[in-house]
Amino acid sequence: MQNISHLFYENRNKFISENKNFIYKCTYTISKRYLQWENDDELSIALIAFNKACDSYTESKGNFYAYAKIIIRNALIDYFRKNKNSPLLTFDNGDYIMEKLDNNNSISKFELELENKNRADEIIELNKELIKYKIDFTSLVNNSPKHKDTRNNVLKLVFKICNNSEISNSILNNKQLPVKQICMYTGFNKKFIDKWRKYIIVLFIIFNSENFLYIKSYLNIKVGENDG
Repeated sequence: MQNISHLFYENRNKFISENKNFIYKCTYTISKRYLQWENDDELSIALIAFNKACDSYTESKGNFYAYAKIIIRNALIDYFRKNKNSPLLTFDNGDYIMEKLDNNNSISKFELELENKNRADEIIELNKELIKYKIDFTSLVNNSPKHKDTRNNVLKLVFKICNNSEISNSILNNKQLPVKQICMYTGFNKKFIDKWRKYIIVLFIIFNSENFLYIKSYLNIKVGENDG
């Protein structure tokens, strides 16, 4: 498939300029506040993400603007999670439940169908990854924290793990958590890690990979909550 960047490489700046309104709307949908191009980091991040979408897009990814919206949203999620935020991820009777970040009414039916298809494909891929760790969705029903504070603490732990290449590589290679090493690095105790082992692993797989863009975009990131 032809990369879209080749189609307008010489006019990239013009193309981006023509789409600044689209970039702004994507950013506003997530930040929920008035933004200024000259003052707000969110718009700079969204602009860089849009340019990245131009570089990485291929026709197999479907509608370009639907794809760009995902890239922008995930870039902002990464930004917000480093500045006090918390996603919600729960498992209920074997179902993977994710709350949307934006208003469905702002997305066309085609884009919604595309997102739903890609999300479903990613869930299938996630399930394949979990099998390697001897985890299935059904077993996660009783291994997912119900309280917000507990979910926040698990998330803090997972982000720390993702930022440590030695621990991350150990998990990926051995398909299990190096509990003692994680305790020493994160300050969390063994009892906490053992109790939420499966939930920790599934979040680690999602956030440590670039293969789950649509799942990440459907996590409910609540900006402003304390991440320690």
